[in-house]
Amino acid sequence: MSIKPVRKAVFPVAGLGTRFLPATKAMPKEMLTIVDKPLIQYAVEEALEAGIEQIIFVTGRGKAALEDHFDIAYELEATMTARGKSLELIQGTRQKPGSPVYVRQQEPLGLGHAVWCAREIVGDEPFAVLLADELMVGKPGFLSQMMVAYERVGGNVIGALEVPDSETDKYGIITPGSRDGRLTEVRELVEKPKLGTAPSNLMIPGRYILQPEVMRILDNPTKGAGGEIQLTDAMAQLIGNQPFHGYTFDGARYDCGDKAGFIQANVALALEREDIGQKVRAFVDRLNI
Repeated sequence: MSIKPVRKAVFPVAGLGTRFLPATKAMPKEMLTIVDKPLIQYAVEEALEAGIEQIIFVTGRGKAALEDHFDIAYELEATMTARGKSLELIQGTRQKPGSPVYVRQQEPLGLGHAVWCAREIVGDEPFAVLLADELMVGKPGFLSQMMVAYERVGGNVIGALEVPDSETDKYGIITPGSRDGRLTEVRELVEKPKLGTAPSNLMIPGRYILQPEVMRILDNPTKGAGGEIQLTDAMAQLIGNQPFHGYTFDGARYDCGDKAGFIQANVALALEREDIGQKVRAFVDRLNI
């Protein structure tokens, strides 16, 4: 079996971020910071660590700050250099010429539609999809872990994570087949099943390695849960025609599309920092939490 390498990653970043208003009125939700780094940068660094060569952002109106973040800031760099300051903190935001690429999702029709908007750039290659508001913290990163699994089994490999049964109605859920360590055969995908009907407690936490055939399915989409074009529904049509597995993440997940998850991520990652961890720990201890 010949397994094509995964060189491209799609980042759907066109959402309005209404759950974080008023902060996101003029700023993309993906630019919200965990300590001092925007969510989108964590996701891009995860992709680059996994060997991704081309970054594809599916954007919408009001995302100029995101594009500027990954551009060269001549004035800032010149000023910092003149003052003898290191550029290390901002060098990670600079991308090679020609990457990243930006395409527009002109209507908010769902995740499946957002991924489909990148079809011309993805072409006839396998590709990754990363949702930036799902912050995955692990060593190596989640996509790197999935890449190892992909190189072994090929086909489609999606992220998997166990959640309480009481939360299965919030996510796409895997119907599991045979299991081999952290690798689970996927027999079916169910988008946001009603409580008590979920086939497992394995949810899909915003990480995907997909074959290009999913784009052909999205060419003729049908609306699913919430009246949107669901990526889960398109992926489900690949099952049985191509290898399809879930890989359970070895690390910590923070749902930063949720205010509580966002605050938890800030506290958790701040506590791990050498420069501020002790001060944050002392503050937390004073709260008697």
